Amino acid sequence: MKKTILLSASIFGFLSVLIGAMGAHYLTDILTSYNRLDTFETAVRFQFYHTFLLLVLGLSSDFIASKLLILSSLLCVLGIILFSGSLYLLCLTNLSWFGVITPVGGLMLMLSWFMYFYSLVK
Repeated sequence: MKKTILLSASIFGFLSVLIGAMGAHYLTDILTSYNRLDTFETAVRFQFYHTFLLLVLGLSSDFIASKLLILSSLLCVLGIILFSGSLYLLCLTNLSWFGVITPVGGLMLMLSWFMYFYSLVK
């Protein structure tokens, strides 16, 4: 499972840089016209922050053998997809209903942090 978690982190890290660069170099006109540049930057930032959480989770598996750690990783991956993914879609389409999905992703990210905490104290 360690390798899967670390592979996920490397993919999300790569995508964070790629998507951030696309936003900075190719999407500024559309993001500015929709007034969504700050939202896009938030999506990239949160994706990148949680990429580091995935790295920590993967490396923690050396000394924490726990289903909670796996659950934390899954919640983190789903949280990134739902939180940042919904914000990316909101920014590119300007369809505000994508924003309804974002808090679900945020909740998953918070639960991921909590599950990691719980796996450490258990």
